[in-house]
Amino acid sequence: MGDQQMDRQLNIQTGGEQMGFNASMHEHRFEVTPYAWLDRLFKVHSLKGSGRLVDFGSGKGRLNFFAYHVFGTASAGVEVDPSLHEASLRNLKRFKGKPDIEFINGYAQDYEIQPDDRWFYFFNPFSDPVFMTVVDRILASAAENPREIEVILFYPAIEYTDFLERRTAFELIADIALPVEAEDPRERFLVYRLPRWD
Repeated sequence: MGDQQMDRQLNIQTGGEQMGFNASMHEHRFEVTPYAWLDRLFKVHSLKGSGRLVDFGSGKGRLNFFAYHVFGTASAGVEVDPSLHEASLRNLKRFKGKPDIEFINGYAQDYEIQPDDRWFYFFNPFSDPVFMTVVDRILASAAENPREIEVILFYPAIEYTDFLERRTAFELIADIALPVEAEDPRERFLVYRLPRWD
């Protein structure tokens, strides 16, 4: 099913281009993950059990709505661009059903990790220093509230993966390649898991 068809099925509008300017040199431009690729991710790696998904750089909320559609997963979307945030709120009003989805307008590094936040999704939304700060906050939350945590990277930057593999206890548990039409070898999902330490 194409992106426009799925948007119509969910009664939302998540496509399009960047509507505003980047908030700073640390924020990257808005790009949408195609539904077909999210579908592949979720067929290979499902969001099982309890917990909440957090999408950093959530744009108009596509990942949040699709994860709820597929799994009923509660989620939060963190988006710095006010126009994209407003679009996600409009989508939340139009979405079929009453999802447990929250959209927050602000910087990722200011987001307070919640005890039930379990999955964290990144599509290269910001610079390496911001990513490292966010991961440090995730690790601090895991130390305070022990639980299994996963970081899901799409089109991963080498700096992101180096940081996770060399400077944290996260372990790579899945490397999900995309269909043949994806010509760039970085067009893949990597899933990292932080084991629960009690």
